[in-house]
Amino acid sequence: MRYFLVAGEASGDLHASNLMSELKKQDPAAEFSFLGGDLMQAQGGFLVKHYMDMAFMGFWAVIKNLSKILNNLTAAKNTIVDFNPDVLILIDYPSFNLKLAKFAKQKLQIPVHYYISPKLWAWKEYRLKDIKLYVDKMYCIFPFEVEFYAKRGYKVDYVGNPTVDSIADFKKEMISVVDFRNQNKLDAKPIIAILAGSRKQEISACLGRMIASTEDFTDYQPVIAGAPGIDSDFYSSVLNGTKIQVVYGQTYDLLSHSTAALVNSGTATLETALIGTPQVVVYHVIFGRAAYAIKDFFIKVKFFSLVNLMAQKEVVKELVAHYFTIQNVRKELRKILTDKDYRDLILTEYEVLNKKLGLPGAAKRTAKRIYETINKNR
Repeated sequence: MRYFLVAGEASGDLHASNLMSELKKQDPAAEFSFLGGDLMQAQGGFLVKHYMDMAFMGFWAVIKNLSKILNNLTAAKNTIVDFNPDVLILIDYPSFNLKLAKFAKQKLQIPVHYYISPKLWAWKEYRLKDIKLYVDKMYCIFPFEVEFYAKRGYKVDYVGNPTVDSIADFKKEMISVVDFRNQNKLDAKPIIAILAGSRKQEISACLGRMIASTEDFTDYQPVIAGAPGIDSDFYSSVLNGTKIQVVYGQTYDLLSHSTAALVNSGTATLETALIGTPQVVVYHVIFGRAAYAIKDFFIKVKFFSLVNLMAQKEVVKELVAHYFTIQNVRKELRKILTDKDYRDLILTEYEVLNKKLGLPGAAKRTAKRIYETINKNR
């Protein structure tokens, strides 16, 4: 069968590539065309657009690149027509993907399957109308999403969480702390991991404060997890002469060998929790205090981090908007590093989270359901 996939950012490229790998096991004759990245390209098929030409964050970035976004959408539609897939598979990235879902269903009557639901439970619930109209199957990666959709009259499948798979695979091959230090020319001091985000805007806004908050802890060394596609010169420009090691392609090793982590809110908070590193979550918001004051009009959840959302309580400290200050981060970091009872409580809650998410196999389960559903209805 023919599969057309769309992933618009680095995490989507990873999850889509794993799904493609599992689809090939279900369907040895599988053919792929896609918008995505290098990991998807390694699975074979035709790359229409790279996600590096698609990942625009924020209102002004979208406006500035509107012509490029529209060109990407046109290229995707044209290729779908030419490729004539048996199924369109969308991975998160809702602003772009729901437009393709509408096109595929209305113009071409192609089945649409969605892997990794848009975060309607947090914001933009109005998108549910389009999902009901244009998405045949939704595969969710958080258990609470099943209830969220059920209350609104739409059935979804929980398939497990791909981060669980990624961590399980990593733990089979993780290197020792000695090898990690030697490979990256680190000294013997305990490590504080710095995960400042995957986009330049995020890194510019967050990294300076994150680094400054570690300066009092001279018995520790901060180490930055380099984001894919962000070169070392960019980090150097943000660090402005501060000599801190940036480690690429080893984020999980970095987290596993760190005593604590400072993490920009996103999937990285969940990864940090599943690896078992106590963390402080930060998130920069433009117009900080004012934006925070009106957040309840736009954001429908109490917490920002996936860890706290899953637990429905504060497991890790979230320092958002005007609360994201050097002093506040430093205070929470000190608590993690010096208060054993507090640290142990975080780790206990991490174990509960791990059990909620279930066993590895998200991509495998999703691929099986997609193949069986499409094959049955052909």
